[in-house]
Parts: sequence; C-alpha cells; structure tokens
Amino acid sequence: MTSEAFVWIWLPSSLEPVVAGRLRAHERQLIFAYGRSYLARDDAISIHRAELPLHRGVQLPAPGLAMAGALRDAAPDAWGRRVVMTRRVSGDLDELTYLLASGSDRIGALDFQASPEVYVPRGLDAVRFDDLFELADRVMAGMPLPPELDLAVFHGSSIGGARPKATIEIGGQRYIAKFSTAADPYNVIKAEYVAMRLAAEVGLNVAPVSLEHIAGRDVLLVERFDRVAAGGGWHRRAMLSALTLFGLDEMMARYASYEDLADLVRHDFTRPEETLHELFARLVLNILVGNTDDHARNHAAFWDGRALSLTPAYDICPQPRTGGVASQAMLIADDDRSSRLATCLAAAPRFRLSPAAASDLIETQLTTIREVWPALSAEARLSPIEARALWRRQLLNPFAFEGAPSRLAAFDRND
Repeated sequence: MTSEAFVWIWLPSSLEPVVAGRLRAHERQLIFAYGRSYLARDDAISIHRAELPLHRGVQLPAPGLAMAGALRDAAPDAWGRRVVMTRRVSGDLDELTYLLASGSDRIGALDFQASPEVYVPRGLDAVRFDDLFELADRVMAGMPLPPELDLAVFHGSSIGGARPKATIEIGGQRYIAKFSTAADPYNVIKAEYVAMRLAAEVGLNVAPVSLEHIAGRDVLLVERFDRVAAGGGWHRRAMLSALTLFGLDEMMARYASYEDLADLVRHDFTRPEETLHELFARLVLNILVGNTDDHARNHAAFWDGRALSLTPAYDICPQPRTGGVASQAMLIADDDRSSRLATCLAAAPRFRLSPAAASDLIETQLTTIREVWPALSAEARLSPIEARALWRRQLLNPFAFEGAPSRLAAFDRND
C-alpha cells in the first residue's frame, strides 16, 4: 500500500511545476500539508481557497470526504482506473496508487509524484493511435496489457470519464482524443461531435472539436482549454469541478443543482451576470440535445488563486434514450430535474433572466438547431439510420416541450 505522494503544481504563467505539499494516508482519509518552501513563495496560490487555504499544518478533508475535492479532480475517473487496474496485476490499488500510477498530463495544473525534489513526468512522449486503440480494446475486454503498451497507458489514465480517451499533441495543439469501440450501442463519437458543434452554433463558449476517421475508427478531438502554449512549453490552468465547489463527492452528487451553482456564480465568479446567462444556455442546450449526463464533474471553473471563471463547455453528448421521460443529472428547479424547457423557465430567475428573456434564449436555440441540422448531419457523415436515431429522439425529444409555453411548444409540431 502506498503511504504518501507529493503534490506538484504549475503556478499561473509558469512552464515548470513546483512541489506544493505532501498527501498521505491517515486511517481512511488522505490528509494534506503544504510544504514550508511553498508557503514561503511570494507567488504561491492555494490549491482551493475553501478546502486547502494557504497555511501551515495538516489539513483534513471536509466531513464525509476521503480526500480534498480539489485533489480528487486531478485523479483518474472510471476509464483511467480501469487502465491502471489492467496494468497492475498485483498489489493494493488504493487512492494514492491510482494517483501515482496515472499519467502526468492530467486535467488542470496538478500532478502527483513519489519525490518532493525531482519531478519525473509520466507518459508525455509521442504515441501511435494504433497503440491507443489496442490499449482501449484490451482494457474494455479486461485483457492484460503487453509491455509495449506501457507508454500508451499513461496517455489515457489520468483524465475523467468512463469512455476510452487519451491526451495527445498534434501540430502544436493539445487534445483529448475520444475513441469509438465495438461495444458502443450507437455511434457515440459522432453523436458527441454533433452536440458539441450544435453548442457552438447556438453561441455557447464550448471547446472546439473535430471529427477524424483514423485507422478505421471515428475519433473525436477536443481542444484542451486547460493548456496554453507559451515559450516552447505549456502553461497549465488550474481547474475545479462544480462537485468540488459544492463540497460534495460522487456519492452525494445527486444533491447538486443548477440553482446552487448559480448561487456560487453570483458570489464567487468573475463576470457573474454573463456567466449566469451562459450557464442557463448550457442547461437548455443539454436538454435540447438529450445530454442527461450533465453531472457536477461536467461543469468546472478556472482558478488562478484569486478568482473563479467558468471554463468552456465540454462532454456534451446525447445519451441513449428508449422512452420519452428523461431527467438531468443535476437538479434544475427545487427538487425537479425533469428534462423539460418548462423546468428551465421555472429556474430562470436564479440566472437573472426574466421569463421573456429566457424564452427568447430558448427560441433562438431551437431555431438555430433546426436551421443547421441538415448541414451538420452531413458534416458529421451521419448515415440515414444514425440521423434518425438522433433527430427527435435525443435531439428535440418531444418530452422537452411538455408544459412549455405555446410559442416554444410550437417547435415540437414543426418538423
């Protein structure tokens, strides 16, 4: 069992990391302490002002948490853990092991090392797509990994989510690459591409994407917004998930709500009114494209040591749907999470939007989606079957219009 790890951080506008402190196991929790040398720096920032403020001494996670959420945000999620489990055929797999056995090019500005003095990056060399595909196939099938795939392991083991993905660099730009698999019940990669492009078309601040076909597979390339090229290297932007900002973990995620996130934005974010309108527009878009996986880890903020600002939208993907009724992962208005425009309108005042302004925003999205759908369907190379599986099932599902004002409900009757 691993007993400790050292947390390294890229400070704002820095190209190299510095050690921030030590994370160690204590009973059933991971406790953290900043290093003296880090606290003595003039440019030191807290990893998270609320959870891990800049002061000496041991800091325990909040009650109910196994580790500070700001550190958990940099840990591998379901896919990354499967990769590490496939690679490590013996020994305990505790949380510290997952942190140290995953790649260094993780989301945000943190990394975890065995040493407080020497930084050794894991998995930042070039890797072939064929190797990544083979890695994904073997992990999905529960097969052991051959030694030659050790390098590929690190490219897909430190980023969140449950689907196969990897961090790569192409032409001087950093991407997250998401792969199709034989086990997909439908073309998930094309569906996510369509949803992300629709988000951009309706005017959301969204990560740019491209759809590639490589070695017989569809690959979605998502530009990384937590990396900024500079001086021959990369600045890393610190990020905190909404789950962390709420002070919750995955077991408590069902209590997360858009209204609570709106309250956080009003009090703690830069440009609060603009951000509230953007957040409301993302909620509407999620419902219109059938993305019910809008949980609190799929919302995040940049953290520069002084203020929070909303990141571009990401992980907008239509989810499988067999019936009409659907619910969003986060509560929308009070205890209602139903995937309906009427639910959005009930929550609109918390986003500083009048009923008329909220309806205008929704109508603009509906009009845009209908207008761009034919061209976007062709752009994504959707087959007729793939297009029918998305249109009016995930995208603009009739349930979204139930209880909506007549001006919006009319869009449900106009094919």
